[in-house]
Amino acid sequence: MKPLNIIVCGSIVPDPLQTLEPVETPQGPALKNEQMLPAVLDPWAACALYEAAHLAASTPGSQVTLVSAGPAPKLRQLMMSVAQKAPFALVAVNAPAGGFADARATAAELAKAIKAIPGLDMSNVLLFGGCSSAARDAGVTMQFLAEELGISEFFQAVDELKFSEDGSFTVLERIEGGSYLKSSCKTLPAAIGWATGSLPEPPNNPRTGMMNMPKIMAALAKAQPAAPAAGGAKYLKTEIPSSKRDTRIVKDMPEEEIAREIVQWIRG
Repeated sequence: MKPLNIIVCGSIVPDPLQTLEPVETPQGPALKNEQMLPAVLDPWAACALYEAAHLAASTPGSQVTLVSAGPAPKLRQLMMSVAQKAPFALVAVNAPAGGFADARATAAELAKAIKAIPGLDMSNVLLFGGCSSAARDAGVTMQFLAEELGISEFFQAVDELKFSEDGSFTVLERIEGGSYLKSSCKTLPAAIGWATGSLPEPPNNPRTGMMNMPKIMAALAKAQPAAPAAGGAKYLKTEIPSSKRDTRIVKDMPEEEIAREIVQWIRG
């Protein structure tokens, strides 16, 4: 089996544990204090990166390239920790990290960065990414990106990818009812939108981080600015969903009565 060229697309997103408050700006909707919010690598993209690193380690000569979009200062800060997880080369796109950009515009910017990778052979590319996103959860960005790159074999919500010695591979995609759809392909290229896979988060390896950081810093210095458009969408109003909590403490209420009250509360 010949070496693989695995490209992982993963944007940085605000830490999901933070309260995200939308605000209106002259450029359109954004997140309040976005530059101050702690950032993480998108959780689904992180799963894709770990799967890519595992696959590359089992296929000698393979290379992993992480294409990441986000504000350059936050990318630099985040890569200090991500670089210790797995060996990879970085292609950085200096773009906003909020969730108001159009999925097709985002895919176009990522495709532009991927096409600019020197010596890239698209006939031997595995395109990885998350099936969802903590910021741009339209669920279609990876499919748009595959179309931009001319990749027709696209699999979404994948939990398992297995290669054979002849270069063919099988994919398990999540479908309804907790079942899987099993597909087989003979050749690359292919695009994979990962769900959670089966690998745990790798432990930090300072040696891996030291090997990655010189290449990462060079890539950050060459990061091209990008501003994905809203795709013609107009936001009339953005706000935090209101919360309502009604609490009543009772004792010895029958289960049927509890269920009846819950149904009435939902209907009301």
